Amino acid sequence: MYETLNSRDYDFLSEEDKDILNRISAYSASVIGEVEPGEVRISEQLEVLKPVMQEIADEKKIPLEDIFIRYMDLASLVLAKKDQQFKEDTKDFQI
Repeated sequence: MYETLNSRDYDFLSEEDKDILNRISAYSASVIGEVEPGEVRISEQLEVLKPVMQEIADEKKIPLEDIFIRYMDLASLVLAKKDQQFKEDTKDFQI
């Protein structure tokens, strides 16, 4: 979930959304590293990410909860896009 993203993964996002996602992803990589889905509960992951999310919320003068929600939405969008791209890339190999 927190792997480094390339531009193909999120070229459809606004610059602000890219910045938020990149900052949180970079912080995550430095604090908890790569996490396999199901290895650590989402609530525990979000608790670890709280400092960077609070920093972003303070800068934007919005509630922390709004950053949590926005991050989860952005991460879901990027994962869906990556899944769609994977299916397109492998459609010739499907039986």
